[in-house]
Amino acid sequence: MRAISIIAGRELAAYFATPVATVFIVIFLVLQGSMTFNLGNFFDRGQADLSPFFTFIPWVFLLLVPAITMRLWAEERRQGTIELLLTLPITQGQAVVGKFLAAWAFCAIALALTFPFIITVNMLGEPDNGVIAAGYLGALLVAGAFLAIGSAASAVTRNQVIAFVLAVALCFVFAVASYPLVTEFLSRNTPILAEVARRIAVLDRYQAFTRGIISARDLVFFATFIGFFLFLNTVLVDQRKTD
Repeated sequence: MRAISIIAGRELAAYFATPVATVFIVIFLVLQGSMTFNLGNFFDRGQADLSPFFTFIPWVFLLLVPAITMRLWAEERRQGTIELLLTLPITQGQAVVGKFLAAWAFCAIALALTFPFIITVNMLGEPDNGVIAAGYLGALLVAGAFLAIGSAASAVTRNQVIAFVLAVALCFVFAVASYPLVTEFLSRNTPILAEVARRIAVLDRYQAFTRGIISARDLVFFATFIGFFLFLNTVLVDQRKTD
């Protein structure tokens, strides 16, 4: 755990050592604010809750999270520092988990900075803060799922743009996997794939959190999902570290 915490601390500090962290957080807050209060018709709805906030946040993460992860391994390989990193007295798995936790902590910080939204709805009405807390947990888990996908995508190539595009595409697939348009198409051709798509859909699991429902099944799903892509990330780093 000490090795993982050292790597995570190093990576998290690297985010704030450049303007990247500030730019990401500002863009995230502006997008979420405009979508929640303007596009989400917050004031016209006449209801003090954060439903619009939780509706749009997975799609904001879909675009912004790959921007965080695209440099995790692609930049290490491009600069030739991946060999130096992996010669340290740590395992590849520890390096992968450390980098992932740093990116996840960064997303958690960005989410925490939306606290004025919570204050606003509490000033305007009496929202169910338990539902809001569950929604934030769900949003953090979606961020973790997308981060795991993006981290694995970053290990495939040394080109950050390719890593970004690949991560966005994969995240989009897992986001819309259970949409009727997708499942109906799959049902007509391969019913088994339609059922698989429903089971791996990230947004389906997230919806329960936005309703204030935290189930062990959904928590296990996200833990397994993240764990699988981190394992894949470790395998890809091992196979491509000398490329």
